[in-house]
Amino acid sequence: MPWKETCAMDQRVRFVLAAIEEEAVMSEICEAFGISRQTGYKWLGRHAAEGFEGLKDRSRAPHRHGRSREAELVSDVLALRERHGWGPKKLRRKLGEVRPDARLPAASTLGDWLAKRGLTAKRRRRPRCPPYTQPFVMADRPNAVWTVDFKGWFRTGDGARCDPLTMGDAFSRYLLRCQTVGRPDHSHVRPAFEEAFCEFGLPQAIRSDNGPPFASTAAGGLSALSLWWIKLGIAPERIEPAKPQQNGRHERMHRTLKHDTATPPAPTLAEQQVRFDAFRRTFNSERPHEALDFQYPASLYRPSSRSYPCRLREPEYGDDCAVRRVRSNGEIKWNGELIFVSQVLVGEPVGIDRTGTGEWRVRYAGIELGFIDLDRRRLNKQPHPKAQRRAGNA
Repeated sequence: MPWKETCAMDQRVRFVLAAIEEEAVMSEICEAFGISRQTGYKWLGRHAAEGFEGLKDRSRAPHRHGRSREAELVSDVLALRERHGWGPKKLRRKLGEVRPDARLPAASTLGDWLAKRGLTAKRRRRPRCPPYTQPFVMADRPNAVWTVDFKGWFRTGDGARCDPLTMGDAFSRYLLRCQTVGRPDHSHVRPAFEEAFCEFGLPQAIRSDNGPPFASTAAGGLSALSLWWIKLGIAPERIEPAKPQQNGRHERMHRTLKHDTATPPAPTLAEQQVRFDAFRRTFNSERPHEALDFQYPASLYRPSSRSYPCRLREPEYGDDCAVRRVRSNGEIKWNGELIFVSQVLVGEPVGIDRTGTGEWRVRYAGIELGFIDLDRRRLNKQPHPKAQRRAGNA
């Protein structure tokens, strides 16, 4: 309203008195007082409801803050958290069952309530495995590519943990191995591969995901298991993170495996292995495969001509590469500086060559490990940005 602050109440009283007189024209009175008709009717409404007290200024503070929540709601959330130990999303769903008439806050709000009381901790970022940059081997014949993975672990009827390790031939879909291992680590998985190599020979490449023991967060994503494969003349291949479709035929087999052998699980691990063995026989020799024009995998698979056991071979490098052997602490010496490479490669020879941009690249066999940064005395995963810019301007 355009009237003065010192006499606003007086102006409102005069306006109301003038407006309620007989034969008063609202538009003319509002124009005389310099206010809109909407404002005029507002003051008349307040006077009619509360008298002249209704013409006083009112607080503009909201009656209830938009983000406030009842104390009972917070107490319910904390009680559910103490009882179940769940996260915000599950707590919100359960809160809706406990208080169906309440307006539920967002899951992030519940997370804030828990965080303020020290009931949550920030999730640590998991180190990621370096990406695999080589092209995949074409699965155009038996033993060109083997696929390997762990079917998600579950518990048998007696409560024992079951970690099924599966290996297959990508060309024929032949299921080479389906067995439980004590733990999904190198010491338990390597014997399973040794048995498979003895029975079927060696493949050209083995394709896996980025989890242990197939890969690690070390330089080049190498693990003790994949290092052993390389020394046997087998190329380790890794799919991109969160893209199981790159190993789709193996994942499809897992779905059938779960349906036929673990729904529900067997009473014991021994009985579960019996189910796995029966599934493998059926899958290979009795179940027609649609992707194979309804042929059986066993009719297409042939063992490899590369037999095992064989002598482990160190990688060979050309004359354009300088060779350094990784020390017991995972370092190599280059230009008088110690550069950490990988603890996995202790005792192994690595090759160092120069790229077109002048960077010193370190690799093990055909696996790129990184680029030497002498200023920081470290191995970088990517070339230095200045070197990349020089290459772009060339």
